[in-house]
Amino acid sequence: MQAIELDNVCKSFGSVRAVDGLSMRVPQGCVYGFLGPNGAGKTTTLRMIMDIIRPDSGTIRLFDAPASTPARRRVGYMPEERGLYRKMTVAAVLHYFGSLKGMTAGQLRQRISEWLGRVDLADYANKKVEELSRGMHQKLQFVVTVINDPDLVILDEPFSGLDPVNQDLLREIIGGMRHAGKTVLFSTHIMHEAEELCDFLVLINRGRVVVDGTLDQIRAGHEVHVISIELEGDAAFVRTLPMVQTVEPNGRRLDVQLRDGADPQDLLRALIEQARVQAFEIKRPTLHEIFVRLVGGSHAEDL
Repeated sequence: MQAIELDNVCKSFGSVRAVDGLSMRVPQGCVYGFLGPNGAGKTTTLRMIMDIIRPDSGTIRLFDAPASTPARRRVGYMPEERGLYRKMTVAAVLHYFGSLKGMTAGQLRQRISEWLGRVDLADYANKKVEELSRGMHQKLQFVVTVINDPDLVILDEPFSGLDPVNQDLLREIIGGMRHAGKTVLFSTHIMHEAEELCDFLVLINRGRVVVDGTLDQIRAGHEVHVISIELEGDAAFVRTLPMVQTVEPNGRRLDVQLRDGADPQDLLRALIEQARVQAFEIKRPTLHEIFVRLVGGSHAEDL
């Protein structure tokens, strides 16, 4: 079963096409990364999924059914623009939003206590929201999103504003949700976050899908055929090997670009015949490298 399905969804604002024929499938029970540079159309897409804005064309389905109000009650959504009542206390905010989501007073007492302890905000239950730091505010917004135990959690740039300790905490919580069978879709322009967490990924640019699949599938389709080596002694001979296209120094190592169709094992055998091999590593492209290669360097500053 699919938690989310988008088919050929389009959305324009005046002359600007924010989302351009976007199709994607988010299976249930996974962590799904929705990636791209700033301005790629991620937030617009999430707002359409939540019916905050309507698509110009295309269809959106939740849990294999039309994206109706009952289906959206199973969804927790944390927008990029955080919006909590600053004069209310932390506990009151959670009680208010939990009540809106149909939770009873008894359920709320238990859930509020559990979640505030889990995100290290138990000592701030009676503090006003305006007294919280940015990172605390971010964690409170997350708890508001998940207080009613939704089946699908949609997070727009969830790690923004968190220090490394709290980023790790949020990653741990998201991993626990996956283990519990929940679906988590989160958008980000920080590629290493997705590499660490996601089962499936879609990278978009200018409102269109650039590449999607598992991390291994995406990497397999964009191998760079670069081997990082470290040799003992003179390595000048490496440039003369028939399978080698280029050699670039990289600290104590050399990055060896192979010719098309060359086998890394042939390189390894040739190296062993002429030198002592200290290191031999087939370099796997990062998501950052893949995305920059696909969309060009104009968005490198956003990744």
